[in-house]
Amino acid sequence: MKILIADDHAVVRQGLTALIEKEEDMVVTAEAATGAEAIRLARECRPDVIVMDISMPDINGIEATRNITSEMSNVRVLALSMESDRRFVVEVLKAGASGYVLKDSAFSELATAIRAVAAGETYLAPRITSVLIKEYLQRIPDEVSATYETLSPREREILQLIADGSNAKEIAFAFSVSVKTVENQRHSIMKKLDLFSIAELTKYAVRQGLTSLK
Repeated sequence: MKILIADDHAVVRQGLTALIEKEEDMVVTAEAATGAEAIRLARECRPDVIVMDISMPDINGIEATRNITSEMSNVRVLALSMESDRRFVVEVLKAGASGYVLKDSAFSELATAIRAVAAGETYLAPRITSVLIKEYLQRIPDEVSATYETLSPREREILQLIADGSNAKEIAFAFSVSVKTVENQRHSIMKKLDLFSIAELTKYAVRQGLTSLK
């Protein structure tokens, strides 16, 4: 694999180059000290993977990543940074990066990440994954639960039965009501949750932990 290292610190570039060159399946074809240089060298060398620092002079790593991935779809970018803040992670991934590794990681993890993104996979350092999951758990459930609370106890029961695969006739029999009543309640559930199909109701029920996909 051809690797391009982009970092504004010479000692970091030299250290990474020395370590990468020891890997039998990797070779460092170029080093860049700025974002602009990374873009230029990516065009010239067409590396398989660019190990990209986020904080660099002139053009930062995020903008350099956006330029490179939009122009060269076969070039994979692996972000390497001291920053574990979700904002940096999200922005560089949105820019087209295929992975994110922290600079205090062991080199063995960086090597694993390089091979993963070169193979077309996405790689996130465990700590970065934890940050993103924590962020998700802090923000999403409150919004979902608030909507779920608008359903009546009977509507929740019907939602669970729908998600479990029961049809209107089976639900009507279970509650000793008419099929029309069940259909009206199903329509009310969809309206409250702003969902428009049985499939969407099922996915919602799974997210709420009311049922599991068979």
